[in-house]
Amino acid sequence: MEPETQNHDHQSPETTPSPKCCAKCGGPTTFPPPPKSLYSDISPPPNYRPVRAPAINLPPNNHSQAIILAPVPQSQKVPTITAPFEFQTPSKKIQSPDDIRHFIDSDTGKNFLGFVVALSESIRGHKISDPCHESQTINTIVSILNELLQWAEEIPPLQQSARYGNLAYRTWHSRLTDNSESLMLRFLPNELQAAVIEIVPYFNDSFGNSSRIDYGTGHETNFASWLYCLARMGVIKEEDYHAVVSRVFAKYLELMRKLQLVYCLEPAGSHGVWGLDDYHFLPFIFGSSQLIDHKYMKPKSIHNQDILDNFADEYMYLSCIAFVKKVKKGLFAEHSPLLDDISGVPNWNKVNSGLLKMYKAEVLEKVPIMQHFLFGSLIRWE
Repeated sequence: MEPETQNHDHQSPETTPSPKCCAKCGGPTTFPPPPKSLYSDISPPPNYRPVRAPAINLPPNNHSQAIILAPVPQSQKVPTITAPFEFQTPSKKIQSPDDIRHFIDSDTGKNFLGFVVALSESIRGHKISDPCHESQTINTIVSILNELLQWAEEIPPLQQSARYGNLAYRTWHSRLTDNSESLMLRFLPNELQAAVIEIVPYFNDSFGNSSRIDYGTGHETNFASWLYCLARMGVIKEEDYHAVVSRVFAKYLELMRKLQLVYCLEPAGSHGVWGLDDYHFLPFIFGSSQLIDHKYMKPKSIHNQDILDNFADEYMYLSCIAFVKKVKKGLFAEHSPLLDDISGVPNWNKVNSGLLKMYKAEVLEKVPIMQHFLFGSLIRWE
């Protein structure tokens, strides 16, 4: 005996169907046949898209692609100046993207970036506390930065309602400008003491702007420029580079965090959540170099609070992450999405090379930042 079929006998949509009986129950079928098409030719069916489909019809991000495809900057030796010296008051030269391109393509621009890369390479694989060559010049500079830290203790913030920009910072900065020349003379040899006219403006502009009471990567770059000027004069040598990062720059970072917290310095030109950090860039470069080839700590380790608590004092990158988490509330991926994305990179070598390319593109090639950059006899406008 054959099994009873349950299929309804539907007619072709081109012909008008005649009433049929259901093969199962014997009753008449009451549903009309399906139409020829559910959609007309004018309104075709929509294409299927998954729920989490990427956004469509967005313009290509050529800038990010250019950073990715750019060559990794290489370290360079800093050429030292020879007598007769022609020190001069430095001045601003950059006003347009064409000026930026002129600077980046010049020997001066390439050598300055190469100096930053050389500093990064000098700290590779080293903790901040690792022993290194410390010259008298390095020790003097560190003592100067310690003195500036002490001034922040002596000049307390004023009581005011504004969120950013405590006016007491102007008192601190005024003391800096009043004493900066004598501070430089502490370590400059006699034959180079005339250089104060050129290096003091870089130094004074390394700690923020007193009128706007803000601080950003442009001021940080001025500090790197000041160090570069010292290297150009031979005051700091290649064997000092390790100490320049682990002693001088680490102390500078400590000072700037103190000023940011005490005087509520406003971030200068911050990209908000889409930036690397509100204030700094270079400690991420130096800090990622420290962690290259580390046995245990990977880029994703920044999400481990125990690692941050125990190793932030030894690694600049971890100290930057710890500081961001201290001053910003909420989910890390929401207030710092770029840093969160970087934590997914497989190794520190790629993080370091990517940050160097990003520093060139996002700091040294930006007119709003570099319009304040100074040029003189040590950093020449060629």
